[in-house]
Amino acid sequence: MAFIELEGVEKTFTVRRKRGRFTRTKDEVRAVEGLTFGVERGEMVGYIGPNGAGKSTTVKMLTGILTPSAGRLRVAGVDPQKERVRLAQRIGVVFGQRTTLWWDLPLRDSFTLVRRIYRIPQDRFEENLGRCVDQLELGPLLDTPVRQLSLGQRMRGDITAALLHDPEVLYLDEPTIGLDILSKATVRRFLAEVNARGTTVLLTTHDLQDIEQLCRRVMVIDHGRVVYDGGLEGLQGSDGAERTLVVDLAGPSPAIDVDGARVVRREGDGERQWLAFPAGRSAAPLVAAVAERYPLVDLSVREPDIEDVIARLYRGVPAQAT
Repeated sequence: MAFIELEGVEKTFTVRRKRGRFTRTKDEVRAVEGLTFGVERGEMVGYIGPNGAGKSTTVKMLTGILTPSAGRLRVAGVDPQKERVRLAQRIGVVFGQRTTLWWDLPLRDSFTLVRRIYRIPQDRFEENLGRCVDQLELGPLLDTPVRQLSLGQRMRGDITAALLHDPEVLYLDEPTIGLDILSKATVRRFLAEVNARGTTVLLTTHDLQDIEQLCRRVMVIDHGRVVYDGGLEGLQGSDGAERTLVVDLAGPSPAIDVDGARVVRREGDGERQWLAFPAGRSAAPLVAAVAERYPLVDLSVREPDIEDVIARLYRGVPAQAT
């Protein structure tokens, strides 16, 4: 049995809509439809999709906030809806646009309240807090009221609060949203270390650099269904995806003409050219052909832009899971 397990999970909401002056109708909106997947203990999985795809609904069902309309769902062998209190001791949750900290209290006091809520032993609390404060650079902020923190500082505080009780699984919903480059780097580095210590992580995000830097496995969800589940390499190499060979030549040149690739961009008088070729093909024959026929100075291979690949999935172009 997987550590996190969903089998045929569905979630339907009833929405009341106004029709005319005095009439209202009820419409059913299916947020999640036939969702089936498993996550093994210790995995870090990227769970991505467009707005309204069902990502947040899935996380809320996994935490027990929402009850599935159909299907079976287990986290560490526990039914989240039937045993919410028991499960709460084993999970941590961070919603990027909603804080779990106390707005008017200093950050330090929020952490103390978390300790009391989860009944964390003092020595364990001090050890976990010290590690988080050190790695997330929160020391100078501990006596600052939460309302005075920047978004990046508050996010680091929320992640700390979610980890103080040593959860076995951590759900992250947009943990880097709105953060500057340095804050994102700090958060990503810390999350990688948390996962390396054995914590299972399910990460939903619109920032694909989060996925590239943290996750070996990616699930893409659209209209409540998983449309891709596999490695990042498989997503990059999906049907229609292209790699790019960037070629620097010794002098001006017309468009490079070699089999299996096409020039998509030229710079200057052709001294630098970009050649697109199928992501599933080896670059070696193409490199050899260019080197044989043109005065080559340098070259590099660029992987497919994941945003473009995922956009193709949203438009209904199939990808093959690894």
